[in-house]
Amino acid sequence: MAKIKKLDYDELISVRKELVLEKEENKKLATELITARKELIFQKEEKGKRAIELGIANIELAFQDKEKGKRAAELIIANYARGLIEASRDPLFTISPQGKITDMNEATVKVTGAAREKLIGANFIDYFTEPDKACKGYQQVFTEGFVADYPLTMKDHKLTDVLFNGSVYKDDRGNVLGAVVVARDITEQKRIEKELTEAKVFAELATEIAEEAKIKAECAAHVAEDAVKSKQQFLSNMSHEIRTPMNAIIGFTKVVLKTELTSKQKEYLTAIKMSGDALIVLINDILDLAKVDAGKMTFVQTPFKMALSLSAMLHLFETKIQEKNLLLIKEYDSRIPEVLVGDPVRLHQIILNLVSNAVKFTTHGKITVNVRLHSEDAETVTLKFAVTDTGIGIPPNKIEKIFENFQQATSGTSRLYGGTGLGLAIVKQLVEPQGGSIHVKSKVDEGSTFSFILPFQKTKANAEAVEELVELDTEIKNIKILVVEDIALNQLLMKTLLDDFGFERDIAANGKIAIEKLQTKLYDIILMDLQMPEMNGFEATQYIRNIMKSNIPIIALTADVTTVDLAKCKAVGMNDYIAKPVDERLLYSKIIGLVKKPTPLKMLKNNDSQSGSNKKTKCINLDYLLHRTKSNPTLMMEMILLYLEQTPPLITTMKRSLHDKNWDVLHAAVHKMIPSFSIMGIHPDFENMAKRVQEYASSQQETEAIADLVIQLENICAQACEELEEEFNIIKTNTIN
Repeated sequence: MAKIKKLDYDELISVRKELVLEKEENKKLATELITARKELIFQKEEKGKRAIELGIANIELAFQDKEKGKRAAELIIANYARGLIEASRDPLFTISPQGKITDMNEATVKVTGAAREKLIGANFIDYFTEPDKACKGYQQVFTEGFVADYPLTMKDHKLTDVLFNGSVYKDDRGNVLGAVVVARDITEQKRIEKELTEAKVFAELATEIAEEAKIKAECAAHVAEDAVKSKQQFLSNMSHEIRTPMNAIIGFTKVVLKTELTSKQKEYLTAIKMSGDALIVLINDILDLAKVDAGKMTFVQTPFKMALSLSAMLHLFETKIQEKNLLLIKEYDSRIPEVLVGDPVRLHQIILNLVSNAVKFTTHGKITVNVRLHSEDAETVTLKFAVTDTGIGIPPNKIEKIFENFQQATSGTSRLYGGTGLGLAIVKQLVEPQGGSIHVKSKVDEGSTFSFILPFQKTKANAEAVEELVELDTEIKNIKILVVEDIALNQLLMKTLLDDFGFERDIAANGKIAIEKLQTKLYDIILMDLQMPEMNGFEATQYIRNIMKSNIPIIALTADVTTVDLAKCKAVGMNDYIAKPVDERLLYSKIIGLVKKPTPLKMLKNNDSQSGSNKKTKCINLDYLLHRTKSNPTLMMEMILLYLEQTPPLITTMKRSLHDKNWDVLHAAVHKMIPSFSIMGIHPDFENMAKRVQEYASSQQETEAIADLVIQLENICAQACEELEEEFNIIKTNTIN
């Protein structure tokens, strides 16, 4: 047992030793473990440091890459900028704040003639003719940051004028590193400026010369115009003075030739009449030529009946043709419209000259007047007129010159046949300005054909009345006529003619006496001379129309039938005119036409209220409007309403512009009124009247006549408005019903 106990003790001791040993081992292991842990912590800390260092290295690498990119971009920009700098043809410098050249472009090298190495570091101011001025210039750049258009002159082979422009350049922190300056060559600019200055001086001088020339030209024009006016007035006065005795000679010769005469007396009187006729033709030719030379030949556009007008004109040659035993043949194309728009007075003048020539140069055979339709379209017709005779003819070598002034076929023509050689020249001046042409064919001893082509406008308007010559009717006795004439011979002639007609007549020596007679006695018609002392025919007619408010027919007696006179006759309210020497059949026809027929509306003053119970003549005709609107009442009412809205303001504008003498506004207002005349069927004479106002307003001539024309236009438009209001209400009522 004791042995067992000993064994257990030893074992226990052994176990304890093992435990102590194990404990020591455990301590060693624990120490090693602590050391390992410390090592692990150290290694972990080292790894953290290495990671941080790696991050820093990556950041540094990225920064370096970015910086490399910037440097590459800066290098590209620098190269681009350098390219631009070198491309500049103007010298360019970079300079330090001390005024030293730090860089330059190739243009600077060429201009200065110095190498780059010599220029770099050199003083900027040494390359300019005025160093002090150049110094102030570059200092201004550093002081103000820039300089613009600073004038300097560079030292080069030609001393170039430049404008110095510059600005500073800085680093990233805003520190000024230097300045860039450009010297722009202005030599060409200075040359241009000099030339411009010289040109301006020359221009001003030329302007002064031109102004002086203009003043001289205007003075010359005024002198020429005054000379032309004086010439025209002289010719008109001379015409009147020459015509007065000639009219009496021709008129009384006609009267005496109707009486019982011996053959010798008749022969002598016939010679007197022929001489008088020749002198009248001569006077007409000279006056027409003067009008052509003065540019006073004007043309009007008015509706007229071609066939009737031609017949009335050819009647004037009946006596002469019968005296020479010639045959007059008239050939007229039936396709020609009855009414055409043109200048019948000028057409008459053309044909009268041609037929007069044919009669003059034809001793046997016939004279043919042919009128045919040459061409036609929707708006115009072109007619060809031909006057053919069987007379002496024209030599071939003279035909080209036959239309020149004072030209006749042979030197003996004037001596044998009389005349001035002006007739054909005047005919050409009348045909061509109207858009026509004239031609001649002739054979010596066989005859000549003068033909001309003229265009005319088509129209639906009524023609101006053309008097049909009527035979003397001895049964018509109850016509009372007032003759207003100042020349005693003409008074006696008119008494003789009117006595032959069987009419009652009184004589007044001027317009003033005529008005006194009209206030005490009733007359059917007035024969009014134009040129008289105290009160002339125009003034007397104006008084009769405006003050006395009389519509009595008035026929002008005029020795000088010019367009201006005729326009003035119409403007003051005369109904018609007759040229001196008076053709008795034409005078009789005109008197009968005006007294025995209703007084035509065309030339009366429409503000004249007719006395008694006589109703005012209606001034509108809606046939054209009915046709254009196809009788559509709505369209008719719209058109009428439009006229009623537009016309009163136009009348107001027309009157105001006349009062203010604003001719442009007057012209425009009347221009707007003109189309409405034909649309509303107002008589064409008022349209022509409006056109005359336009003409006078444009030329500022005959301005004294405009007032009367404007009054007539105002009154006819006012009357048209009244009548159109009635028509509007009638159409409206019928439409509603």
